[in-house]
Amino acid sequence: MAHKVTFDLPTRELGTADVHFMVRRNDALLGKLDVSKGSIVWYPKNTRYGHKIRWRELDKLAVEFPKVERRKPR
Repeated sequence: MAHKVTFDLPTRELGTADVHFMVRRNDALLGKLDVSKGSIVWYPKNTRYGHKIRWRELDKLAVEFPKVERRKPR
């Protein structure tokens, strides 16, 4: 089953305010993903502290553990 992901879009430019994604599976909250200009932070459910990774580090991680995904045309 696919995960249910909802999000709030700020009315300002990204970097001033983060974009927040609420990630659920079977209606149970898995956590929240905050996306900003400098990094992303994953907050597992029922936690106050998140796991932060900068974009450059995410790029290195994705290249190191590749799983190829074909981009769908828009």
